[in-house]
Amino acid sequence: MDSSIMVNIGIQRFDRLIEENKFYIDKTGFIREWWETGSEVTLITRPRRFGKTLNLSMIECFFSNQYAGRGDLFEGLSIWSDGSLEELEKYRQIQGTFPVIFMSFAGIKAGTVEGMKAAIKQLITNVYGRYSDIIKADVFSENDRKCFDSVNDDMKDEMVAIAINRLCIYLKKFYGKDVIILLDEYDTPMQEAWLSGYWEEAVAFLRSFFDNTFKTNSQLYKGIITGITRISKESIFSDMNNLDVITTTSNQYATAFGFTEEEVFGALDEVGLGEHKQKVKEWYDGFTFGTFTDIYNPWSITSFISKKGKYKAYWTNTSGNGLVNSLIQGGNTGIKQTMEELLQGKSFKAEIDEQIVFKQLGGDNNAVWSLLMATGYLKILKTEAEECDDAIAAEDDVWYTLTLTNFEVRQMFRKMVKGWFRGDTQVVYNEFIRSMLNDNVRMMNVFMNKVARNTFSSFDSGNKPSKEAEPERFYHGFVLGMVVNLADAYKIRSNRESGYGRYDVMLEPLDRSGKAFIFEFKVLNPYEDEKTLEDTVANAHAQIEEKQYEAELIAEGFSLGQIRKYGFAFQGKKCLIG
Repeated sequence: MDSSIMVNIGIQRFDRLIEENKFYIDKTGFIREWWETGSEVTLITRPRRFGKTLNLSMIECFFSNQYAGRGDLFEGLSIWSDGSLEELEKYRQIQGTFPVIFMSFAGIKAGTVEGMKAAIKQLITNVYGRYSDIIKADVFSENDRKCFDSVNDDMKDEMVAIAINRLCIYLKKFYGKDVIILLDEYDTPMQEAWLSGYWEEAVAFLRSFFDNTFKTNSQLYKGIITGITRISKESIFSDMNNLDVITTTSNQYATAFGFTEEEVFGALDEVGLGEHKQKVKEWYDGFTFGTFTDIYNPWSITSFISKKGKYKAYWTNTSGNGLVNSLIQGGNTGIKQTMEELLQGKSFKAEIDEQIVFKQLGGDNNAVWSLLMATGYLKILKTEAEECDDAIAAEDDVWYTLTLTNFEVRQMFRKMVKGWFRGDTQVVYNEFIRSMLNDNVRMMNVFMNKVARNTFSSFDSGNKPSKEAEPERFYHGFVLGMVVNLADAYKIRSNRESGYGRYDVMLEPLDRSGKAFIFEFKVLNPYEDEKTLEDTVANAHAQIEEKQYEAELIAEGFSLGQIRKYGFAFQGKKCLIG
């Protein structure tokens, strides 16, 4: 590796990165691209660790009057060297001439609405603190100073809504120029609010803040808001008609966040890791912004270079997976079934709405897939427009064929599913698998009942869980565990047609001499004359035989002696296998 190139993971301040001569891929073209647009406020959504914070820091360093005369930070970079002499002179004159407010909601992660409010009040108080010296100037009245000082950790909720608007008035009064406002990770408190159960209170608290800061703010020159998701306009942007929204399906700024393949391969050559290009592509490629494909996650690439070519799930091991984990673990059977297919390298089709409506996440599968696409865990293979006449499809009803983004993401989900069977439950789950492979039905029953008791509550975590739903949620979570733990030795299928019906689970061994398994899951149903779990098991076996579920395995060349057929009967958290 070229020892002159220093890679430092996690630096999000542009000035430090440049001053310390750290590894940096030039994204200063974003400055020009954004400045030339007529948009007053721009919302840009990108997945975690895609350079949003660093790019906003770059914008601050370029425009803020706190960095006046710091053109040296941009020497040799695109904004300072590419373009006509007239254009270059224009941007050199602009550098360091605007008052800039830079805030980040990345740290607003509270379990209660009171905690969220306190954290935002502290953040705004700290922003005011950066300008405590200017308020002493003669241009301000005593009333101005009194109002300035009223912004503190103990301010009333109503003050939060107007605090940044009022700070812009002070800055305009002192510097004589309108203000640029940068807000990073705007949606973090909203995601935490949804997870912690105070969504409505958070919306009510923040809606007027966004309105006063970015819409009715006459001292605002331009603004950028970044986040992971595009929260529905009805939630917190209902009054903002001056908002230009740039999502992951937009072409605008497509290469400003994340690394292109050309940039990645060039960096690998520069540090002496060029022989890793194809494997790096398999692990970390796959993100698509607009029509631009082969975008890489900067966090993973810089980590890979820093670790001198060690392959690891760097991006997916960072914090921020709690919402995704919650939605999939507590999701309905359709979500878990789709995850089974995704973990086996398959794709699926969904109708995506890029405006994330958090209220729908608990009951709308497409809302969940929309979130996973926005957060970078799913990539688009093709859209419905490529498959049918444009005149047929409604403009707002776009269907996408989606799959897991890359190998790194697949590794994250495997780890996530294993986490559902953590600790003693993981040991018991593994013992169940061992008993199954050894045809030990008695121990299969012992271990399955232990697994069921420990995991039912996790998988049946909807708003109104029911005993009828519990076995279905558990069953698909259980199959997901199989997909993760047995994928190297078995093809695992669920809800597939075979013979005259659909079996629940089929395990086809990759070793053609091995045992194959068919599982049928049933809940005790007294309306079918089932008085005991034994009756339910018998009905499960009757269905397996009647529907000839073994037909698929026999067609693949397996003998009847290789096929094991099991009925799983549930009553509450009790299970009987036979």
